[in-house]
Amino acid sequence: MRTRKQSLGDRNIVGAKIEQHRKAIGLKQKDLLTQLQINGIDLNASGLSKLEGQLRYVTDFELVAIAKVLGVSVDWLLSIENDK
Repeated sequence: MRTRKQSLGDRNIVGAKIEQHRKAIGLKQKDLLTQLQINGIDLNASGLSKLEGQLRYVTDFELVAIAKVLGVSVDWLLSIENDK
């Protein structure tokens, strides 16, 4: 597993939580991308990496699909608290 070389950006507040939860449930980026495509979101590996690194904005459509795939609520992704 590679570690992030750049510090987190400031373009979204959900990226770090997405990455943290994805890793906690043992989901690889490529598997998340596959599930997102099944749910109608066409995102490439670079885009997901930038999203997780908070270097890219996230759309509402992406946010809803990501929450669905990860099994969390949009509210949890947007919250500052660390509980589901």
